[in-house]
Amino acid sequence: MNLTELEIAVVGARGAVGAELLGVLAGAGVEPGRVRACGSEASAGQRLGFGAGTVELVPTSRAALVGADLVFMAAGEEAARRWAPVAVEAGARVVDNSSAFRDDPAVPLVIPEVNGDVLRGYAGRLVANPNCTTVIALLAATPIRRAFGLERMSVTSYQSVSGAGRRAMDELRDQTAAVLAGEAPVPQVFAEPCAFNVFSHDSPVDPETGLNEEERKLVTESAKLWGDDTTRVAATCMRVPVMRAHCTALDLTLAEPARVADAREVLGRAPGLELVDDRGRGDFPTPLKAAGRVVVLVGRLRADPSQAIDADGRACGLQLFAAGDQLLKGAALNAIQIAQLW
Repeated sequence: MNLTELEIAVVGARGAVGAELLGVLAGAGVEPGRVRACGSEASAGQRLGFGAGTVELVPTSRAALVGADLVFMAAGEEAARRWAPVAVEAGARVVDNSSAFRDDPAVPLVIPEVNGDVLRGYAGRLVANPNCTTVIALLAATPIRRAFGLERMSVTSYQSVSGAGRRAMDELRDQTAAVLAGEAPVPQVFAEPCAFNVFSHDSPVDPETGLNEEERKLVTESAKLWGDDTTRVAATCMRVPVMRAHCTALDLTLAEPARVADAREVLGRAPGLELVDDRGRGDFPTPLKAAGRVVVLVGRLRADPSQAIDADGRACGLQLFAAGDQLLKGAALNAIQIAQLW
């Protein structure tokens, strides 16, 4: 799709992901007159930033969606289930950023660099954007999987508070100021204080499996994106006191042993990645470096010493670290890249 020729609606335009969608659309040269920024009745009439200008927020309604060629859903699962079918019925193509349709076998789940080919010949009008942590982890792991095969992936995520929205970002600011002033932080968005703290991801925990919802998404979405469930996936997802950008530490068990130098070459030429791995200077991915970037940073690449390494230096396991802006490549940018590929 050529975005500049389309009528585009953004549902949830006032939220964190919605604001990023407006910014990326403006940067792609879309004229503000072609964009319908949709939100709640209570917020209607507000002016939202769009490049150097603004767009007016209108209430989400069927009338706002009729005539749109492309609709981005960025308002959560409940809104997606309500409005995505309305937009599809009205003739629009829809890219949904929520979890509403990710597990639906009839709806493609897409990271363009990982499985963009699934859109070839797809006649449907709804595509799901994966969970942001899944996007960051799989952008790093997929080039290795393609080159050497992948038997197992263990992921630990370190997720910034902006993944929980604007109120969570305000809470981190307020709690940081409170702690520095000698006051006790008062949790409101999260169950635990987020300033100067690390805690289990705030999604519900399954009482039987012990997986929180973020961990379940990483496991199930990886299988769908890769098109099979032969690669075993385990995940531990944590929330950290960082404003923006998620990080993932990956432990990979390869099907074919590989030298670290060969893996570095594979990652260095992979689309959507930037290799940041200077051992001499101690230059590696961080959330500060990744924030605002359209690529995922990958580094700390090394052989896993707990797995076999042969005399030629070929390792059965690799370890690496990735950092990515979960509001951009993890959400808004990936959704727009889906639309452009579609």
